[in-house]
Amino acid sequence: MDLLLWGVLPYVSVALLIAGTVWRARYDAFGWTTRSSQLHESRLLRIGSPLFHFGMLFVVLGHVVGLLIPMSWTDAVGLSDHAYHLLAVSTGAVAGVAAAAGIGILVYRRFTVPAVRRATLKSDHLMYAFLLGAMVLGLTATILNSTGLTDGYNYREGISVWFRSLFTLAPDYHLMAGAPLAFKLHILFGFTLFALIPYSRLVHMFSAPVKYLARPYVVYRRRDPEQPANRPARRGWERVS
Repeated sequence: MDLLLWGVLPYVSVALLIAGTVWRARYDAFGWTTRSSQLHESRLLRIGSPLFHFGMLFVVLGHVVGLLIPMSWTDAVGLSDHAYHLLAVSTGAVAGVAAAAGIGILVYRRFTVPAVRRATLKSDHLMYAFLLGAMVLGLTATILNSTGLTDGYNYREGISVWFRSLFTLAPDYHLMAGAPLAFKLHILFGFTLFALIPYSRLVHMFSAPVKYLARPYVVYRRRDPEQPANRPARRGWERVS
């Protein structure tokens, strides 16, 4: 079972991620979208979306640092394990809570606003389930580990080493035997979420919106009945003379 979960499943997840993304880009280019529902409701979206996206950005960066940087490197620069732990927990907790609050608002919005609920796909339900599950399990693992309820388990000597071994195509799956259950479930939900990315709206994360920051605003407005019908056309972002 350890070989299947920690030596085979990660590669299956990555294979599904790559194959699904290539298929989606080739055969479903017009479906490569977030399926924005901003026109249906914008108040909750303006709160939940930035919280989720910025929170997830720092959560991912924290995972990259925690999993890919060995203890020997941080020891070499004089960063003690205690200082590293305090920095990781404090920043990770803030980012995790922000992301969890953001996704909570978005899920609430999706199921309480009728128009948004009608635009929800079956893949969205599955995506939200695994996304919420991975986040809750990650926060749970952090709390349990920080409060000493995992018998002093150091993920940097177990999970991190196992994760780096995946890149050598020789996974040291035996290291996962001693990992606490919350960490194991968090990882399983995470790899399952990776496999679901190409088949859900999450695929938009692979788009690079370089022009997004410089593009003009998209203005939505009702037609003013008092304005003449033959008024000259004007683009939405141009000033009114």
